Amino acid sequence: MEAMAFQKVAEDFNTAGLDGKIDIYVNTEGLTQAQYKELLRMFPIDELHRLEEALE
Repeated sequence: MEAMAFQKVAEDFNTAGLDGKIDIYVNTEGLTQAQYKELLRMFPIDELHRLEEALE
């Protein structure tokens, strides 16, 4: 994903609630592996199980 577009996604992700973060992570298309990693760093570590469930 282009850097400017990803910056907007990252800002939205950072301000979203937990359900919003999961939705953005699971449904945003065109992210690179590095971009997924960056979003994952902003995800609450104690809620990773919920993200894993959404990815199944």
